[in-house]
Amino acid sequence: MLSLQRILAVTRKELIQLRRDRLTFGMIIGIPTALLLLFGYAINMDPRNLHAAVADLSGTAASRQLVMGLAHSQVVDFRYQAASAAELEQLLRGGKISVGLFIPEDFERRLLQPDRAAAQLLVDGSDTVVQGAASKLAQSARTSPYQDAPPLLELRTFYNPERRSPVNTVPGLIGVILTMTMVLFTAVAIVRERERGNLELLIATPVRTVELMLAKIAPYVLIGLVQLSLILALGHLLFKVPIRGSLLDVYLLALVFIIANLALGLAISTVARNQFQAMQLTWFILLPSILLSGFIFPFAGMPKGAQWIAELLPMTHFMRLIRGVVLRGADLYDLAGDLLILGVFILVAMTLAVRRFTKRLD
Repeated sequence: MLSLQRILAVTRKELIQLRRDRLTFGMIIGIPTALLLLFGYAINMDPRNLHAAVADLSGTAASRQLVMGLAHSQVVDFRYQAASAAELEQLLRGGKISVGLFIPEDFERRLLQPDRAAAQLLVDGSDTVVQGAASKLAQSARTSPYQDAPPLLELRTFYNPERRSPVNTVPGLIGVILTMTMVLFTAVAIVRERERGNLELLIATPVRTVELMLAKIAPYVLIGLVQLSLILALGHLLFKVPIRGSLLDVYLLALVFIIANLALGLAISTVARNQFQAMQLTWFILLPSILLSGFIFPFAGMPKGAQWIAELLPMTHFMRLIRGVVLRGADLYDLAGDLLILGVFILVAMTLAVRRFTKRLD
C-alpha cells in the first residue's frame, strides 16, 4: 500500500539534495531564462542593420537620395565607402559586408530608361537569410509606384546564386557538430576519471598537470579532424557544397577551433562534479552558440548586447572563418582577426583549466 508519508519524506530529501547542488539548481533557473531572452530579445527573424558598403560613382543628388532611402529602411547599415565594384566584391569576400550598393557614373541617364536597372545590389548569397532580405529590399526600390514597374536595383548574388540552403547550412554544421562533440567529450573526461577512481593511478605518476591536460585532448583532436573530413565529403557528394578556398586552410582553421573547444571542455570538467553536470554545462554553452553565432540568424541583425555575448563564443568566429574559406574563397589573411581571437580563447581557457585542475581526489 502506498504511503504518502514515505513519499513526502523521500521528496523532501531530494529537494534538500537539489538545493545543495548549486550548479543543477542554477541550470533549472538559467536555461529557461537564457532561452526566453535569446528568442524574445536577441533572435530577429527580420534582419536589420546588415553591414553594407556603397560605391557611388555618380555623386549626384539622385544617387545620394537612393543611398539615404536604403539606409532609412534599416535593413542595411552603410559602414564602408568603396571606389569600385571590385572593391565591393573584395569586402564581400573578406566577410566585412553582406550587401554592396554599386551606382554607376551614368546613374541619372539610366533612371530615364525604365526598361533597365539603374544600379546594382551585390549580395553575399552564402547566407540565405541575408539574400532574402536583400531581394525584398531590391524589389521595394522601384522607379514607379506600380508593382509591374521594373526594379530600380539589379540584384547580383555571389557565392550561392541558386539560393540552395545546404550551401549555407553544411559549413555551419561543421561548427555545430564540432562544438557539441568536442566540448562534451572533453568535459566528461576528467569527471569520468574522478567518478571511476582512475585519478588514483594518475596521482601516483610523475605526469604534470599541463602534460595530463594535453594528453587528454590529443585523441580528440584526431577525432575532430575525422568528423571534419566526413562532413566535407558528405556535403560535397550529397549536396554539391563547393570548397572555393584552400582545403589546407579549412583544416588549419578547424584544427584551431577543435583545440579551442577541447580547452573549453577541459575548463568545464574542472567545474562539474559529475557527468550529468558536465553535460548540463555543455548544453548551456551549445544553445547560445547555435543561436547567436550567425548559424541561423544574421549576426549583424542582432542587438548589441547579444553581439557582445556572441563575440565570447568560439563558434561565432569559426562560423565567419569556415564560411569565408569554403563559400567565399577567402584566405587566412582576410580572416586573420577571427583566427587571432580563437588563439587568445585557447590560451585563456587552457590557463583556467590548468589552474583549477589538481591531481588529487576531492
